[in-house]
Amino acid sequence: MKTQTFYAIGLMSGTSLDGLDICYSKFIKNDFGWTFEILKCETIAYSFYWENNLKNAIHISSEKLLALNAEYGFYLGEKTQEFISKNSIEELHLIASHGHTVFHQPKKKFTFQIGDGRGIKIRTNKTVVYDFRTQDVLLGGNGAPLVPIGDELLFPEFDACLNLGGFSNISLKRNGKRIAFDICPVNIILNELAFKLGKKHDENGDFARSGTIDYDLLTELNQLEFYQEKAPKSLGTEWINEYIFPLIKDQKPEDLLATFTEHSSVQIAKIFDDFRIKNVLSTGGGTYNSYLIEKIKAKTKTEISIPTKEIIEYKEALIFAFMGVLRSLNLNNVLSSATGSLRDHSSGLIC
Repeated sequence: MKTQTFYAIGLMSGTSLDGLDICYSKFIKNDFGWTFEILKCETIAYSFYWENNLKNAIHISSEKLLALNAEYGFYLGEKTQEFISKNSIEELHLIASHGHTVFHQPKKKFTFQIGDGRGIKIRTNKTVVYDFRTQDVLLGGNGAPLVPIGDELLFPEFDACLNLGGFSNISLKRNGKRIAFDICPVNIILNELAFKLGKKHDENGDFARSGTIDYDLLTELNQLEFYQEKAPKSLGTEWINEYIFPLIKDQKPEDLLATFTEHSSVQIAKIFDDFRIKNVLSTGGGTYNSYLIEKIKAKTKTEISIPTKEIIEYKEALIFAFMGVLRSLNLNNVLSSATGSLRDHSSGLIC
């Protein structure tokens, strides 16, 4: 039996702007499939400078955006090199970087994640795989979600895998194929509302728990056209700006948090029941929102499994590291059944 071992670092920056996730992992491939081990992981909180620049990148000129793309690439390289040095990492085949999404409009055939991989390469002198989404969009796909390949090969014991990040998304098997799609916004809205109350996030959902649900607003949110569309489908910041923010002006932040938490739980539980999911692995920062989890559990019989802290916080970075390994082997790392593209493919630029 032939066994292959790979060491890779995955870099992930989500729309909720929690910080830069860095995950160093070991992947083993044998005749039975793939296994993994998370060896070191860390989240580097963004400074005000980076949080502000990443948040407002969607509004700046093309010239400034190109400059930010390069600057952020060097920033990623510097932080990764610090992580490598601090942890005395010697075995490393590659670094895989998701970048930070600024634009995502697959229907117009473009998506843009800043963080030029060549800047990472220059700062670390390691092989870098980046820009995982563009090829899928050009092939007619949504460019998202991409993590289903990791769900399929690294977490096969679960009916489905749920990510509660800036947006909630899910992947599951149907008729022998892995499908995946975004469900609804979560932390991208909850964090914004918590910020108005002086916090970066609604810890344990305590603010939401203290608020009052606005049922008229809840009905408006639940009736948005996106929720009637069939998968594959994906969400981006532009959609939030167009459809969500105009609805959630003026009310008290606590009441909006209560209402939006209820909205998220309704949409997530509906998917569980529609697809008759028996057990689901929940990861992402929203998994720590105990009020949100309670709300979901109250609406469904699906068993929600909450894993170790490392997997909750670093599953996406882990899977991008894995996608980088697959790309280096020229193996498919994007599933057309999940994104809606013309075919499965091996995506990512290598430098």
